[in-house]
Amino acid sequence: MRILVTGGAGFIGSEFVRATLREELPGSAGSHVTVLDRLAYAGNPRNLDPVAGHPRYRFVYGDIRDPFAVDDVVRGHDVIVHFAAESHVDRSVRSGRPFVGSNVFGTQVLLEAAQRHGVGRFVHVSTDEVYGSIDHGSWTENTPLNPTSPYAASKAASDLVALAWHRTRGLDVVVTRCSNNYGPYQYPEKVIPRFVTNLLDGVPVPLYGTGANVRDWLHVSDHCRGIQMVMRSGRPGEIYHIGGGTELTNAELTARLLEACGVGWEMVEHVADRPGHDLRYSLDITKIREELGYAPQVGLDVGLAATVEWYRANRAWWEPLKAEEAAAGHGSLDGDGSLDDDGTLDGVRLTALGP
Repeated sequence: MRILVTGGAGFIGSEFVRATLREELPGSAGSHVTVLDRLAYAGNPRNLDPVAGHPRYRFVYGDIRDPFAVDDVVRGHDVIVHFAAESHVDRSVRSGRPFVGSNVFGTQVLLEAAQRHGVGRFVHVSTDEVYGSIDHGSWTENTPLNPTSPYAASKAASDLVALAWHRTRGLDVVVTRCSNNYGPYQYPEKVIPRFVTNLLDGVPVPLYGTGANVRDWLHVSDHCRGIQMVMRSGRPGEIYHIGGGTELTNAELTARLLEACGVGWEMVEHVADRPGHDLRYSLDITKIREELGYAPQVGLDVGLAATVEWYRANRAWWEPLKAEEAAAGHGSLDGDGSLDDDGTLDGVRLTALGP
């Protein structure tokens, strides 16, 4: 099988690539993997160093918004697993344009190329944030979408575009929606690596509001195993939830990270809450469990301990990233998503090839 992985140099995408080439995922034996990534701030080629010399691996530098680059790389692949996305909520609150450009337009470009070249399956990787917030119970795959951030809105739009291509054009599309991921190689703007790396450096951590917001935590290896199951056996046109089964308030998560790093609550700074901060996310994973046999295998205690130890042992990976972020003004946006004078979007010409 020849698999194209968009965003394969990012956190989740690179885990999927490494696990596939190491044949750690069910049915991955003998697979060839091509990574398409534009190496924006969160796309790190070092994430792929462990498999860089693998004979069935190829890296292509390119942008999913560029129809000519996409058309060239899609040709000859059996499956597309689409991870590439702008994904940081705080950045989307500051400027939503890059999120619409990558998450909506980029997905459309990929779908057109997949249709044109007869790709057998398109796996669209999405998020629980498209549902908004839920006070009680859990979302099913039939729950109406109610996104509250520009990031979540752009992902909801891309989900609908992908599913529309299945319904109107017959493309074999499946959509996965996951809960909050954690694990090694996660860019240090996200909460767990941000807190862990700060604490390892003796720097206080910022906790939004009272820390009452609730999230379900999913180890990245479990997420990728679920994606592989959907890729192989999911029903065309369906949505599958992939969750971790462990809900914590942000305050509870902070307490666990403080303990793992051997420090106390004096290292926590309460900061003003984020605008539109959803209170609680919760996915019902009955469908993927009953249809495909999925169940999370990495318990939160084991997974968090291993994650903390990974960051402790891999300062050479994350210290340069935090230094670059600080030099750029604590996480400046990678392009403002506006049209440049030459008619491009952050340097990418938006000329369609047609269906």
